[in-house]
Amino acid sequence: MNGAPGLLFPLVFALAPFAAWPQDLPSRPKPDSKVCVATVSNMSGRSALVDRLFDRLSKALRDDKINVMSMDSATTTDHKLHPTHENGEESKSKECDYILLTQIVDPKTRPFDPQSPQISIGGRVPSVDASDPLGGSSGPVYRDNLKISFALFTMDRVKPLVDTVILAQPSGSASDNLLSAMDRESNRIGYELKKR
Repeated sequence: MNGAPGLLFPLVFALAPFAAWPQDLPSRPKPDSKVCVATVSNMSGRSALVDRLFDRLSKALRDDKINVMSMDSATTTDHKLHPTHENGEESKSKECDYILLTQIVDPKTRPFDPQSPQISIGGRVPSVDASDPLGGSSGPVYRDNLKISFALFTMDRVKPLVDTVILAQPSGSASDNLLSAMDRESNRIGYELKKR
């Protein structure tokens, strides 16, 4: 019986590293990591040139020296972003390490979704852009923000590395407004991948 405690301590100590491996910590990126970018999903009910947004996001990531693979499969239409079966199969066939999902949402169409903290000073900003067909000479037009939800997943984890929302500020040209949001998304993803 005296030998049992001495034998138990090394056994517990040897198994401790396996028990301490948390399943939600992201894996470290490899130098040649590939990011599969899914097609942008537009759930806003407003027109958006999703192909143009997808191309802008992919190009901005490539410009930031990120190895990008464009996918044909689309981002889920579910509120909570997650890779679909099609995303998973396509990213495996392209041998990607990450999947990037992007969704455009109008907060008015999903009033019961959890809201991210927002700062609003003085309410909505009017559009007085002369190129705005509803603004300019006819007076200011108040436009609501759109949310750009995006998430970055590793192939070996269910929990995303990044899961956040960008507010696309109102402007006369919705497509230009959303293009700048794609640039901001690219910056955030590039930052996250390079800091690891």
